Amino acid sequence: MKKTVSTPISRRLVLGAAVTAAGLALSGCGGGGSAPAAGGGNVELNFVYWGDATRAKMTDVAIKIFEEKNPGITVKSEYQDSGPYADKLATRFAGGNPPDVLNMANRSLLEYAQRGTLADLRSLQELDLADIPDTIQSRGEVDGKLYGLATGVTTIGMVVNKTITDQAGVIIPDDKTWSWEDYARFATEVTQKTGGKVYGAGYDVATETGPILFARQRGEDFYTKDNKLGVSEETIREWFQYSVDLRAAGGYPPAGFFEQIGGSAAQSYLAKGTVASQIIPINNYKAYNEAAGGNVVLLRMPGETTEKRRGYSADPSMLWSIAAKSKHPKEAAKLLNFLINDADGAAETLTQRGVPINPKVADAIKPKLGKDDIAFVDMVAAIQEDDLAPAYVYPKGASVVADTLKQLATEVEFGRVTPADAARTFLEKSNAAINK
Repeated sequence: MKKTVSTPISRRLVLGAAVTAAGLALSGCGGGGSAPAAGGGNVELNFVYWGDATRAKMTDVAIKIFEEKNPGITVKSEYQDSGPYADKLATRFAGGNPPDVLNMANRSLLEYAQRGTLADLRSLQELDLADIPDTIQSRGEVDGKLYGLATGVTTIGMVVNKTITDQAGVIIPDDKTWSWEDYARFATEVTQKTGGKVYGAGYDVATETGPILFARQRGEDFYTKDNKLGVSEETIREWFQYSVDLRAAGGYPPAGFFEQIGGSAAQSYLAKGTVASQIIPINNYKAYNEAAGGNVVLLRMPGETTEKRRGYSADPSMLWSIAAKSKHPKEAAKLLNFLINDADGAAETLTQRGVPINPKVADAIKPKLGKDDIAFVDMVAAIQEDDLAPAYVYPKGASVVADTLKQLATEVEFGRVTPADAARTFLEKSNAAINK
């Protein structure tokens, strides 16, 4: 691959972001918010985001700093790590009671923007975009206006519990050269050498982050520049077939193994010790390493050097947006400005949402990072040195595409539908939903 010109780490980091594998939800449970700030507390902002208790705790501390710096503004925050986020968010917007500042899924941005429900961020004077790279801003643009900003720079990667592989006598392949076939052999060997007590692989087939990267490696854009579905039926068939074959070989757990246990690292099967490897958003590496005993290694995804092109790309999973009908747009813009540009706030959240998109803020927090976060930061920087495929704003109907993938993955898992039939149905339903 052609190398890009070397730049400071933080500058390279903000050149792109990838889909984070995550289920997300919004509930009425409070994730923070503090007592009214000095100065009256006459404006209260509603701030909603995806995350677990660890993220909420760090965010709460940052919010208090914002309130101290902005007397008269208090923030009521809400978070949850799983559930019907999209439905509840849609209900709030439809009911005329949208949150002021919110996490917007990449797959939902275009639809919300074209319905006029999101504010054009460039129209808000309180939001300073001078230090935010154009590449980052372009990922939130729709029809020439800016409706979302990436919450941070991250990507997906593979984590392997080395304690398990060492005890089993299994060598972890070189992640700079391994193929999907190498990963399958590795996972199957782990299962065999642990006597079936630990499965070698435990990644989520149903989340779109995997097939998006898988498609790019095969030279296809999952979503195209003109807001269409670009992935082929054959690639989706291969994605489903891979898990079927890996399960048949013993490297992947049997149907029904996974339960709805929540999305936090502490609740993961990697932490339980029942799987040896898992695909994660790599900004969560520290949490997974700690939850699984401290001997977890972070690897690039398989296939990055053995397929047609890199699968990594500039593709944020979550963005910050402001509701067009926010009753307090100026104050909401101040909060968003704080989230992307304030080094004091970033010093509390660190890389929880990825590397800060403002390079100056990224540089400011580096001395506070531990070895696990540095490993994540270094991986993102190294990935950015390669020529990466372009990424585009998801089309309207992308939420239906994601839901269809989940539904069909379950059908394939239990053998009720073949990978070929699932791929055919996926293309039919997805194309019918896009831009309708």
